[in-house]
Amino acid sequence: MTRAEFERLVREAVTLIPKRFRREMTNLALVVEPEPSAELLREMDIEPPDSLYGLYQGTPLPERTWDFGNALPDRITIFQRPIEEDCEDEDEIRAMIGETLIHEVGHYFGLSEEEIEEIEERYWRGQAGDDSPQED
Repeated sequence: MTRAEFERLVREAVTLIPKRFRREMTNLALVVEPEPSAELLREMDIEPPDSLYGLYQGTPLPERTWDFGNALPDRITIFQRPIEEDCEDEDEIRAMIGETLIHEVGHYFGLSEEEIEEIEERYWRGQAGDDSPQED
């Protein structure tokens, strides 16, 4: 898949985030990179065969104080090669991008890893009950 095709799928995934959350996503850069650097993987204690699909870097919204400002944008990076390597077709790539983006946006909103994993279990992995997400 070309970089342009992958970036198109990332843009599509952004549109699936409910509007009430998208409106709150300000000063946030969304970047596609080929793959995480070896240094980044070492810093995060990620060893092969594991890899990294996405990364949020910045100050989560709940941690910002009244004097927060004049800061560079927070950054969400989506890594193309690890996603492509772990997916069999474009539909799987699309789904993995969506799940990765939601995971990283969760960090932007200040959710813990455990809270994000609970959401993933309930909504992304088909375990939602009557309280599944509603259209807005």
